[in-house]
This record gives sequence, C-alpha cells and structure tokens, in this order.
Amino acid sequence: MPPEVVAHRGASTRRPEHTLAAYELALAQGADGLECDVRLTRDGHLVCVHDRTIDRTSGGTGAVGAMTLDELRRHDFGSWHGGEPAGVLTLEALLGLAADHGARLFVETKHPVRQGGRVERRLAEELGRHRVDVVMMSFSVFAVHRFKELRPEVPTVLLYDRLWPRAKPRFADFAGPGVHLLRRHPDRGEGVYAWTVDDPADIALCMRRGVRFIATNNPAETRERVAANLTPDQPDQP
Repeated sequence: MPPEVVAHRGASTRRPEHTLAAYELALAQGADGLECDVRLTRDGHLVCVHDRTIDRTSGGTGAVGAMTLDELRRHDFGSWHGGEPAGVLTLEALLGLAADHGARLFVETKHPVRQGGRVERRLAEELGRHRVDVVMMSFSVFAVHRFKELRPEVPTVLLYDRLWPRAKPRFADFAGPGVHLLRRHPDRGEGVYAWTVDDPADIALCMRRGVRFIATNNPAETRERVAANLTPDQPDQP
C-alpha cells in the first residue's frame, strides 16, 4: 500500500502556512490528509500557529497564549509569504474544511505552553462537535497520554526528533520520526508517520521502508512521486 500524503501546514511551500489558502491548495493537489499545529489563546480558542509567537508568520508580534482571539484577528497571517492578506486560522474553521472534503486531519499540540493540559482537553472538546477523521500528535509523551485518556478512540502519534526509541508507549498508535531518523536507522520505518519529507530521495526512502504517512510541504510533487511508485532497488542512502 502506498503511503498517504499529508500536507504539512497545508501546501506550505507555495502558500502561507496555516492559512485556508494553503489547505485549499493542498486539497486541490490531491493531499490525502492535512496537518496543523494548534495553540490555545488566552481566552481559550485553538488556533493554527506553529511558533510560540506570531512574529515570524504575521505582521504583528507577541505570544499566542498571551493574546485573545480578537487580538490575533487584528494581524495579517498571509502577506509575509507573498500571499493575500489572511486572518488567523482557527481549528474550528480547519475542521470544517476537512469535513467538507472528507480529509483526514492530523492535529499537533505544541508544548511546553503556559496552559499545560488545557490544550488537550480543549482539543477533545472541539472534536466532540465535529464529525472528522482526526489523528492527534505531539512531541510530548505526557500530552499524548493525556489526550488518549480523554478520547481513546482517536488515533495518536508520538513524534520523535532527537531519539527514536524502538518501543513506543501503548497509548501511542503510531511512531512519528523525523525523516532524519529514518536515515539513521536503516532497519525501521514500517507503518510510521514520517516528517517532513520533501526531497525525492527521502520520498523514495519512505516508500522502501513502508512508511504509512508522509508529511510534506509539497503535496503535489510528493503525490506525483508516490503515484509513480518510486521504489528504486538501490540500497538506502546513509
């Protein structure tokens, strides 16, 4: 079975990340799933922002967790990447888009944050109001554990960056190594969620290893390579 192509923050090479334009383009390009990061605003709303602050991806400055949703909406999150002006994207809006298109949504909760476990509790509440195929992810083992206790039926991914333990905890349904860890461990990769995979050689590596989900900033190009069944017989690159 070929891996599913997951649009990392949308089609984020061509559109400003975490904007409706980026996700709409990813869907038009045939992405199997959409990936987003979520943070909690001061007044309890989940918004799709990767960084702790809005400095890199908007015309404003400040920490997401210290601002209300109305305050965030005063800033432009699209023009920095050369796109059209865009407001902050709420998880609620992205859930609606995913539901309309029948797309799977991979939601990463960011840690550490000042709100702690409130992020997972709020996510569990939000999912209860939408009929969407969702996978929860985090680099925090505590966050994944918390969420699994709240919503045991929702699949979870424990993300790995520096180290990739051979055994994952029982409350994590999938391992989520960075593609650099796949290169480091030539005997592993079957059934994992691999991030962030843009290079053609890494796409081929993922396919040879039996990776289940490929998170990529370039869903159109990655999908084309997957569809072409790019599985060369040469040995894995070091």
